[in-house]
Amino acid sequence: MSMIEKITSKENMTKAYLHVMRNDGASGVDGMELSQLKSYLHSTWKRTKAEVENGNYLPKAIKGVEIPKSNGKTRLLGIPTVQDRLLQQAAYQILMPIFEKDFQTHSYGFRPNRNAHQAVRQSLHNINEGYRAANRQDIVDIDLKSFRFGGPIR
Repeated sequence: MSMIEKITSKENMTKAYLHVMRNDGASGVDGMELSQLKSYLHSTWKRTKAEVENGNYLPKAIKGVEIPKSNGKTRLLGIPTVQDRLLQQAAYQILMPIFEKDFQTHSYGFRPNRNAHQAVRQSLHNINEGYRAANRQDIVDIDLKSFRFGGPIR
């Protein structure tokens, strides 16, 4: 079975569907609510699955919603359509176990059972333990929106 067939398998898609339903969430640009997903899939899944497996599936545009930040500014949040969230979850379920083993122990971004609070606690622990150059661990926090490329990479 190919990787894409594993992603679109009935077992994996059912697991992804249940996950997306549990997470709830807003509708994307197409306005489809979670309550409509099951009936939509009954009428379109055969075609959608073929498009995904043939490499012809195109995700819909992302709906942009500004949410407030604690500093009074706002952050743009991208909301995919319900169907795209389902397909993203299905791909994640197959790909995550393959790539997870290659991540470093103290890598916290977008990983299962890891979060920013754990990263901060680990950083404080490292600082308080006196980690220095001899056993150096860098703390990296990247805000892609605010990132400015300053010249050639060396």
